[in-house]
Amino acid sequence: MIPFSPPRIDDKIIAEVTDALKSGWITTGPKTKLFEKKIANYCNVSNVLAVNSWTTGAELLLYWFGIKEGDEVIVPVYTYCATANIVMHRGAKVIMVDVNSDFGIDISKIEKHITSKTKAIIPVDVGGLPIQFDDLKAIVNKPEIKEKFTPQTDNQEKLGRIMILSDAAHSFGAKYKGLNVGSEVDFTVFSFHAVKNLTTAEGGAICINLPKPFNSEEVYKQLNTLSLHGQNKDALAKTQKGSWEYDVVDAGFKCNMTDILASIGLVELGRYESETLPKRKSIFKEYSYLLDKYEWAVTPHFIDQYRESSYHLYLLRIKDVTLEQRNLIIQEIFDKDVSVNVHYKPLPMLSYYKGLGYEVNNFPVAKSLWECEISLPVYYSLSKENISTVVDAVVKSVIKVKG
Repeated sequence: MIPFSPPRIDDKIIAEVTDALKSGWITTGPKTKLFEKKIANYCNVSNVLAVNSWTTGAELLLYWFGIKEGDEVIVPVYTYCATANIVMHRGAKVIMVDVNSDFGIDISKIEKHITSKTKAIIPVDVGGLPIQFDDLKAIVNKPEIKEKFTPQTDNQEKLGRIMILSDAAHSFGAKYKGLNVGSEVDFTVFSFHAVKNLTTAEGGAICINLPKPFNSEEVYKQLNTLSLHGQNKDALAKTQKGSWEYDVVDAGFKCNMTDILASIGLVELGRYESETLPKRKSIFKEYSYLLDKYEWAVTPHFIDQYRESSYHLYLLRIKDVTLEQRNLIIQEIFDKDVSVNVHYKPLPMLSYYKGLGYEVNNFPVAKSLWECEISLPVYYSLSKENISTVVDAVVKSVIKVKG
């Protein structure tokens, strides 16, 4: 059976985790702080906070910005539920926007959804392809859009406009205008979940890129405190002589990364550009080379003038296929011992959001993408022979179902 996305766990990972265990630091400690610095350098920002998941990190930012009941947050309709769930956790309203054929939010449709209640926009780099950040920034900086913004907290007053929080769960190592993503908008949050390009088993990271008058170091300290239940000293700080006493300055969260997780990330980051990304890129190219000859295959867009994907998900689309046919094709592929997936069910198709009154037919592009998409396996140990096996299974399955 060819799996979908197993993690790369080898002797280097095991040795680094063992080193963390033997050091006595199994919670947030020196390895986590080193990991933060290395990510900051990689992403061209001055400060990064490592957290235990994308979800907790992103919700922490909504809390920091003061988003609450009565506010609105714009998200793409085509994303994993976490993007919207964190908005619901804050008591705010999720405003869904349709997407483009490249799976990213349709920026041309955002402005009409902005009201005086809009406090944030969370674009998503689906599959690893960055959105057009400059176009989105141009919207939130329009004088008439800034005039609509009604700040209700000190941080909202300082920013003076809608906050952009990039959901980069898929796009660590992707490039926008030649630079690794992370420094394009106010905050960029990565996921290091087990299936991601770079994993720490579970985990995530917040890149801080706020404009003046914000001070990134100060914001890092605030977020670090909030990630530890609002406790003003972490375990590392309390090891200093006489530094046992602490205070709690806010009812914060519990979402710090541990040194055990960071140790995995340090190994992964060290070989990311030299091994991981080149391998994933080669897999994408081989899939496209083998599939482009078929009229029914719509291969994914992963590089253009300004953007290059992180090659996280190979989002194949089957042309002129019904939802029922797509599902039958998937079953046929599995019957040939190849694992595939679908990314994602649009949010209104999930029982929770459907129950809130969201209707998928209001988002025709997302609906059409969902009905024809199949994600193919991409992982470090996937061989050229494996790729041929996957493509053969897909081709035979499509022919069997479509004729």
